[in-house]
Amino acid sequence: MELTFHRKHKDKVMNSYIPYVLAQAEAIRDAEKTPKFYSYNVKGGSWSCVDLEHLATFETIAMEPELKRMIIQDLDKFVKRREFYKRVGKAWKRGYLLYGPPGTGKSSLVAAMANHLHFNIYDLELTSISSNDELRKALMSTTNRSIVVFEDIDCNKESLSRESTENKNFIVSETKSKFTLSGLLNVVDGLGSSSGDERIIVFTTNHKERLDPALLRPGRMDMHIHMSYCTPKGFETLASNYLGIQDTSKHQLCQEIEGLMESTNITPAEVCEELMRGGGDDADTALEGLVNCLKRKRLETYKLEEEEIRKAKRQKPDNNGSDISEN
Repeated sequence: MELTFHRKHKDKVMNSYIPYVLAQAEAIRDAEKTPKFYSYNVKGGSWSCVDLEHLATFETIAMEPELKRMIIQDLDKFVKRREFYKRVGKAWKRGYLLYGPPGTGKSSLVAAMANHLHFNIYDLELTSISSNDELRKALMSTTNRSIVVFEDIDCNKESLSRESTENKNFIVSETKSKFTLSGLLNVVDGLGSSSGDERIIVFTTNHKERLDPALLRPGRMDMHIHMSYCTPKGFETLASNYLGIQDTSKHQLCQEIEGLMESTNITPAEVCEELMRGGGDDADTALEGLVNCLKRKRLETYKLEEEEIRKAKRQKPDNNGSDISEN
């Protein structure tokens, strides 16, 4: 293919048209490529990768529609703000904290984010990191247009607290991670964070309250996303995905399930497990199993609450200050 043009249009072609064509070609390639999943090889000090086979998308994950829209809008806004970040002199990155009980879809949300943006995922297991230098090396070897994930960051509580880093005898065990809170903060938000562009950093945790507040401030974790137990709206998505039910309001068992979910905690993972029992062919059997599961969990909750009440009564002091014991 040969492109010809009049000499008077040279500046426009060279400075506007060709850069535009190249940018569009790059965007098309990015949209068509399969995201990669990278894991860090501690012994070799390098990343190994496979194709990201996780099929989760924002259409399939069980989440409140308004929260889902908010996350998508935030991601789309982020990737369009190259010039803004350059103008204000900040690294082109964004941080997300995903917190909530196990089984609420934190990993699935990360996969949905990667599939939506066509970003690679770098999964870094902090318990395998032996020093601040190794942590910095691992982060600096990630590429642009990537999502760096620190899963279950609360499991590193000893390292990620200011009390530990202020202790002079800190880092004495050879079996424990030897990086520090300041080391992690530097690669997330310090000079070490400027080594790449268009990068998303994700922390996941089951216990947000265990994390040092320094990790959670804006600029490090810009958006805190609570991954809750399954809601009626989330169930509607799962019923459509697994059983092909497009309108739960027309199905009696679905209505019963949504009513039970208002007073019973059940994770999306547990709901999926029950719906899979029907294999997509027997919706009624799968839904009946989910109803029974919710009733069992509600009964267990009531028993635990009654036990807590009895325990509190046994430990309640009398007017003389002594404990009252029940026979």
